[in-house]
Amino acid sequence: MPRKKTKSLVRPIQPDRMYGSVQVQRLINRVMKDGKKQIAERIVYDGMEKAAQKLKVDNPLEVFEQAFKNIQPHVETRSRRVGGANYQIPFEVKGQRQNHLTTMWLVQSCRARKGMSMVDRLAAELQDAYNGQGAAVKKREDTQKMAEANRAFAHFARN
Repeated sequence: MPRKKTKSLVRPIQPDRMYGSVQVQRLINRVMKDGKKQIAERIVYDGMEKAAQKLKVDNPLEVFEQAFKNIQPHVETRSRRVGGANYQIPFEVKGQRQNHLTTMWLVQSCRARKGMSMVDRLAAELQDAYNGQGAAVKKREDTQKMAEANRAFAHFARN
């Protein structure tokens, strides 16, 4: 007798209050510590505003979306054991995982910056990502290079 299908465990995320964007809400949730959502919201909104002002762009959401697009990975490597050896096999990154990696890298690179407030760190990282530079974009490029270097092992992915 076949087993029952399980329900999807992914809860839908409500869009944020100011821009109505699910991506911004995910960033707020990732920045949040100890359940202090209002502080996280203020950090994200102020950081986006500051980045937009410095880049002389009218819409902060436009800055965020372009920065997000510049950080998004298209391929990544996953470790797989084949015949007693571990290979880094390149896989295409799709959908939810792509958004998750992008958000994680953005927040990690913000937290790695020292000597300023989180608002300033987020604004600086968004500016850098908007311009195609910064730690989060470097992380994406390193991931892409790793996948490119291990392209010879892509045939192991089809097993």
